[in-house]
Amino acid sequence: MTTKTITPTAHLPQVTEPRNPGIPLDMQWVRSVQANTSAIERRAKTLPGRRSVKKDWQAAWLLRAITCIDLTTLAGDDTAERVRRLCAKGRQPVRQALLDKMGMGPITTGAICVYHDMIGPAVDALAGSGIPVAAVSTGFPAGLSPFHLRVAEIGESVKAGAAEIDIVISRRHVLSGNWQALYEEIQTFRAACGDAHMKAILATGELGTLRNVARASVVAMMGGADFIKTSTGKETVNATLPVSLVMIRAIREYHARTGYRIGYKPAGGISKAKDALVYLALMKDELGDRWLRPDLFRFGASSLLGDIERQLEHHVTGAYSAGYRHAIG
Repeated sequence: MTTKTITPTAHLPQVTEPRNPGIPLDMQWVRSVQANTSAIERRAKTLPGRRSVKKDWQAAWLLRAITCIDLTTLAGDDTAERVRRLCAKGRQPVRQALLDKMGMGPITTGAICVYHDMIGPAVDALAGSGIPVAAVSTGFPAGLSPFHLRVAEIGESVKAGAAEIDIVISRRHVLSGNWQALYEEIQTFRAACGDAHMKAILATGELGTLRNVARASVVAMMGGADFIKTSTGKETVNATLPVSLVMIRAIREYHARTGYRIGYKPAGGISKAKDALVYLALMKDELGDRWLRPDLFRFGASSLLGDIERQLEHHVTGAYSAGYRHAIG
């Protein structure tokens, strides 16, 4: 079976946007930010049924999702060999035979995300691919190490070759309403990142309320974040649709006020192809097609890719393959 409507636009090149330099902390704006929890939850419940893409269109959306995955390994037993296998998967996330049958050229994942010690093997394995290495930093996942060490860790990861840095905020600043401290922390982290793009992990499952999520999102963007990200993947509650709706609307408001586009990264708990479709539809509905490219949208995931592969194989062959045939690395 060869599909007809899938085109190479399923994998788009990175588009350079002016980086968000941040703006002065505007406490009037921060205090004005509210979140109607019941309305947000009602809207979130409708999202899985609002759009339904089938057949060739679904395959095209799933291919787009692959290009937006930060393929991740953040385990205590990571080895250089495991990271090299993950990078090989990032270079060729879908079997070429399947891509050929869909009329697609080569695609890659959006990035490879690792701990600091694994940056070197990842950079070597990805040489010439154009795939960036993202490193988690600043005392990930809790962010409770001494501040000067968190800042130094960013610098060491950039020096090692990381093109993107995923920082974690101090949750206590949000929970105590100390927005000035949060703003200054993020500004310092952003300065340490230099040319590396900074994703600010809000750890939304630990912030207590959707209003806190909304305000933390705004302050992170004011402080210079290039992306805002839901979770470390280590919290009890990670990415959810209500949280995503709140963060995405904060991004929309920031763009309307400043002209700068901020990226969004839901992370943790997104493991099924159907979930990826819902998030892509949400981004399209709330922010538009421009946010469906990997420079402005990423999934923090590992097992998601395997399920997408299974769905693509079903699309091409009409049969589901066993999960073990789609190992991540």
